[in-house]
Amino acid sequence: MIGYPIPRFLFLVSLGLLVALGLTSCGSNSFSFRGGDTHNKMIVSVRDQKMLLVRDGNPVKAYRISTSKFGVGDSPGSNCTPIGRLQVAKKIGDGAPIGCVFKARRPTGEVIRPDAPGRDPVVTRIMWLTGTESRNQNAFRRTIYIHGTPEERYLGRPASFGCIRMGSRDVADLYNRIGTGADVFVIRGSIQSNKSSDSSASMGKFNTRS
Repeated sequence: MIGYPIPRFLFLVSLGLLVALGLTSCGSNSFSFRGGDTHNKMIVSVRDQKMLLVRDGNPVKAYRISTSKFGVGDSPGSNCTPIGRLQVAKKIGDGAPIGCVFKARRPTGEVIRPDAPGRDPVVTRIMWLTGTESRNQNAFRRTIYIHGTPEERYLGRPASFGCIRMGSRDVADLYNRIGTGADVFVIRGSIQSNKSSDSSASMGKFNTRS
């Protein structure tokens, strides 16, 4: 099964979170792409190593992911995952088979299975992110992606070199659901906790279930 079922309490958690973050579809957004996807939002929790997809203020699906094993940050060469509000700038991989290997964002023609020994390329789909804040302004130049990984055994813990990794079937599912311009909020804390240290003007404080 792709993704994970959304517990009932998480719907309530997310509603309060989304109102506080201004993530509902009726909110204005000075950074939004003109004509971009304003319906879908992704919340990525570094603590939980999970992503929550939200559409028009309603939680849709939770995915297991991996952020950087080097922590969070945006310095060039750091291999860290940037936090804050980003957006999907480009989508790459339409129609590519599950497990298709990409090099420099181009399909090589090779297809590999999950957890293929000794292999760690970008696979299946790429969603290239751009930052909207000073703390993530280097994301696009650093080629920070949401992308598929063959190393699915490591999902659920920090394992990447800066990108947000997903299983191949999950990343293909997400790719089909969202468009360019969709917001991606990367937070240090838990989606279910009000103890996140990332409360800011762009994120807002939120009350959620501990």
